Amino acid sequence: MPFKELNIFRRHGRQFVPDLRGVLLPAIFRGKPVISGEITPAETGMVARLCPVGAIAPGPCSIDLGRCVFCRECEFALPAKITFTSDYKIATNVRENLVVKAGDAAPVKLDPDKVRGEIRNLFRHALKLRQVSAGGDNSAEMELNAAGNVNFDMGRYGIEFVASPRHADGIVITGPVSGNMAEALQICYDAVPAPKIIILTGADAISGGLFAESPALKRDFIADHAIDLYVPGNPPHPLTFINGIMDLLGIR
Repeated sequence: MPFKELNIFRRHGRQFVPDLRGVLLPAIFRGKPVISGEITPAETGMVARLCPVGAIAPGPCSIDLGRCVFCRECEFALPAKITFTSDYKIATNVRENLVVKAGDAAPVKLDPDKVRGEIRNLFRHALKLRQVSAGGDNSAEMELNAAGNVNFDMGRYGIEFVASPRHADGIVITGPVSGNMAEALQICYDAVPAPKIIILTGADAISGGLFAESPALKRDFIADHAIDLYVPGNPPHPLTFINGIMDLLGIR
């Protein structure tokens, strides 16, 4: 009898996620923040000084999820005014939508009107992606690997990572894009046949994250190309990535 396997199943339960849209994550997960409309300028200034990546801006108070590393220092300092929820559906195709403002409890949404037509026409039923770690620390990369495992199984929707950019429909960038990776990133992108998409995954890729001011970075590629999807997090949860892709492709 496979007693070891039975004990593992008894302890962990069924790990396969049947509904990738309706999962409820535990409260310990750090998702979309909610900022009270009653936060004062003095309180905003205080938490802005605490933020290690400059994600908090005054007038009115806001948190940029493209910069945020979800350290929760602002919540620890002002638990009555800032709360990180377990909402993991925070990917969008509009950079400005990643800025969460005080008093605004609306979810982060993808703008369907700004999705290029060829994306849903060509890739809705099969999307192959080449992942490029452009100076990443392997945290976002590990979560992307998990997105394709037997638990989350994004491959059920035809979404998969491939080894060669020539077999891909787009690239997924992780890491802040170091100078040493800038040319390799461009070469990889050029090898992907058109039309192709670009997805930025994690705070490092979206804004540079903790390394934003480093002279070792060369982010010209990010500035020079239109981005199709921003997936915030440090690192992003597999469900954040998968739901973002499903929204982009129009999969219900």
